[in-house]
Order: sequence, then structure tokens, then C-alpha cells
Amino acid sequence: MASIGLGLAALGRPGYINLGHDEDLSLGREVDDLRARTHELLEQAWQAGVRYFDAARSYGFAELFLGEWLTPERRTQLTIGSKWGYTYVADWRHDAETHEVKDHGLATFERQWPETLQSLGGPPDFYLVHSVTADSPALADKRLMDRLRAIADTGVRVGLSTSGPHQAATLRKAMAAGTPFTAVQATWNVLETSAGPALAEAHAAGWFVVVKEAVANGRLTSRAGETPFNEFARQHGSTPDALAIGAAVAQPWADVVLSGATTKEQLDSNLAYRLDGPLNEFVQQPDEYWTERSALPWI
Repeated sequence: MASIGLGLAALGRPGYINLGHDEDLSLGREVDDLRARTHELLEQAWQAGVRYFDAARSYGFAELFLGEWLTPERRTQLTIGSKWGYTYVADWRHDAETHEVKDHGLATFERQWPETLQSLGGPPDFYLVHSVTADSPALADKRLMDRLRAIADTGVRVGLSTSGPHQAATLRKAMAAGTPFTAVQATWNVLETSAGPALAEAHAAGWFVVVKEAVANGRLTSRAGETPFNEFARQHGSTPDALAIGAAVAQPWADVVLSGATTKEQLDSNLAYRLDGPLNEFVQQPDEYWTERSALPWI
């Protein structure tokens, strides 16, 4: 059964697409506000037994905040994953027109890898190409793959994260391409299950599998209002997020399921996940799911 990790996508920057993110940060969005909030949740997660933390270069100051919180003792007991390939460009504005810019080229890697090392105080355990799609040039870039292979030879497991309605095709392409990848982070939740078979194949091949967006950016929480899933959760005596995270934890191919909590109450609720039976009646078509996700505003 998978363990729970804490992802810092919504904690390391003032704007994000989670439902109610503006309410979560109503007490302050300045750098020091988010630094204190991130350290608080990292400590809460640590005390609760969470030992996997996830960041990315594009998550504002997430790597820096995590690196500040780390101690040598903690570092030996936990696992850190991070990602490169997007650059944060919002200049700490939650209402910026553009928040991050994607570039999977070798030059971006050569710039961001040292930045990651500096922010974290050393290498992460996992370093992924951020949000690879099937048409990404990264998978066919021999110089990039050679550079990532050199990183893998030092003990860092390299891989990719996926996004969009064709996650399964992207993952299978990476597995078949002779890449140095042995880790994947993918979206899977009770609304979007299409990557499941490919993730099972990756897990069987020895890949480390991390699930992101288990609560669908808030669409599987009480913030979504009166939805069929939320009504189902209520009838079964559960909060929606606990049921959604439990469904992801129950997948036999999952190693870690990320909580994306931004408040102490959310993290407590996420950690109190509940395992239940199949929830297939809530599955959407991938194109429908990703169209709705792409319409979520940065707030």
C-alpha cells in the first residue's frame, strides 16, 4: 500500500489553480508568509510520519523553503523528489498573466540542476522532467538523456512527470525509448484513471510511481460543493478528500500518493484517508477531465 507524501505546488508560490487557494492564503501571500506556512506544514507532516516531500523548480520558492527546513538528521530519514523543465516567471504575483514557462531543453536542465542543488543543499533522491507530453523533444534528445544518465549514475533516480489526456502514451513511449528513467509522477484520481494500466506496467518494471492531484485540485473536496462524489462520501461517513486519497493509496502500483494541502486542517484530513471499494462510477473521459482542469483559474 502506498505511503503519503506532501507536495509543495500550492505552498511555494502565492498563486495556484486549487479551488479556494485564495481563501487558504487569506492571512498573507508574501514570501515570509509562505515560508512560515511551508515550514509549519513540513513540520506537521514530519511529526505525522510523512517521509516523502515533493517540489519543483517552478513551484516558486518551494525548493528553497524545503531546504531551509531540512536538517542533516531529517535528510537521512526522508526522500525528496523535485522536477525541472518549467521556470517560475510570475514574480511573486498571484494574478500574473503567465506563471510558468515550459522548456525541456538541455540548457534549461544545465541551469536548473545547480539551482536545485543550491536550494536543497544537495541532490534530491528523484529528479524528474516536469510534465512531459508525448510530443516533448526531451525523450529524443540524446545529449539530454546522456546528461540525465550521468546524474542517475551518481545515485539520483531520474524520470518524468506526466500531464494531459495522453499520460499513458507518454509513459509507454518513455519506457520504450531506452531512457535512463526509473520514476514517474502522474495524475491519477477517481475522476481520471486512464493512466492506471501504464502506471501498473511501469511499477512492474521496477519504476517508482508517485500519484499527484489525488483530489483533482480541489474538485474531490468539499470545496467543489454538491457533486455526486461529495454526496457519495457524505453517505458513507467520509470527507471527500479522505475518500479520494484512499482510492489512490489502494492502487497496488502506487508507491507514494501526494497530499497537496496548504492548511493544517487539510493535511490532517488528507492523512485520515479512508479505503473504500471501487469508485468507477465517477470516472470522466480524459479529454473532459483535462479540459475542466485547464479552465481552473490561478488564484
